[in-house]
Amino acid sequence: MKQQRVGIIGGMSWESTLLYYKKANQQIATRLGGMHSADLLIHSLDFASICDWQHRGQWDKLDRLMADTACRLEAAGASAVAIATNTMHRCAPAVTSAISVPLINLISNTASACINAKHKHVGLLGTRFTMEADFYRGELQNRGLTVTVPAKNEREDIHRIIYDELCQGQVTSMAKQRFLAIMHSLAAQGVTGFILGCTEIGLLINSDDVPFRLFDTTDIHVEAIVGHLISSSGS
Repeated sequence: MKQQRVGIIGGMSWESTLLYYKKANQQIATRLGGMHSADLLIHSLDFASICDWQHRGQWDKLDRLMADTACRLEAAGASAVAIATNTMHRCAPAVTSAISVPLINLISNTASACINAKHKHVGLLGTRFTMEADFYRGELQNRGLTVTVPAKNEREDIHRIIYDELCQGQVTSMAKQRFLAIMHSLAAQGVTGFILGCTEIGLLINSDDVPFRLFDTTDIHVEAIVGHLISSSGS
């Protein structure tokens, strides 16, 4: 089988992009067998300036950067593009309008996974930008999901742990316990499933840690990427 080629905008952080690369290749090896590996183009960006622009609210700069990077990947032969991060899907409209190939949208695929699993009331965990802005919750709610986010002080703790620890490869028991306490608090409000709405959270929490259904967006997104790689038009 001749694969399609997917361009991935990564490096945000490189810790999670590493998981994308590993998991995509593992799935391709399982599905196609033999010596097959994933046909990917990865543009790994320097996260330092991106992080700074996020916290300064300079999303216009980020829109231009994401759109330009996506165009470069398309020009290099990508038949679809994926943004390997939840927060930067805030720039998805700018990317979609800049390219002629599809954007494999993480939020859309996550919404479908929740609906298919019949979890209509979900807790959303992620960066402050993801939990507080409408670009993510709005998409989920438009698909008929009820979305609950943690309280303000809990959102601040999650945001700090993501940027100060997980994005820098630090995984601590204290951070895990804080996440678990927050999740149990949301479960008491009727949440039945949790969207791990930051690609680094899977480094800290997995299904063995909680009695709740977890929707790991990295896994969901990688499955959609692999689905495109082996779609019939690439055979």
